[in-house]
Amino acid sequence: MDENKSDKAIVLFDGVCNFCNASVNFVIKHDSKNHFLFTPLQSEKGKQLLRNYQLDENEMKSFVLIENNTAYSKSTAALRVTKHLNRLFPLLYGFIIVPPFIRNAVYDLIAKNRYKWFGKKDTCMIPTEEMKRKFIF
Repeated sequence: MDENKSDKAIVLFDGVCNFCNASVNFVIKHDSKNHFLFTPLQSEKGKQLLRNYQLDENEMKSFVLIENNTAYSKSTAALRVTKHLNRLFPLLYGFIIVPPFIRNAVYDLIAKNRYKWFGKKDTCMIPTEEMKRKFIF
């Protein structure tokens, strides 16, 4: 994938969630092909993308993947991300065969408790200078 931002997949994440921020840092670290861009759901760009894909801002609270002009959410989004990571992480995509109602039940449990278990920031994360090229706002 080239450096053209329009060719990249976009990950929308909860910018105040510690678990979500750690997940973004993990994906950045293991995105050796530079496949992803990131934006907080709370940002104007995040809100605009949700509207563009007719996604309810109140429903999409933790994680959305936009790839090839299609929006994915919950466990499907997370598993699709793993396909593009380095090392053995693409093997996790095999869990896509688990029925969505089961995968999303686990996802929803984590999403519902993410602030209680991992904490919350008062503001969205501010990327370092090195990371800024991976973000859109």
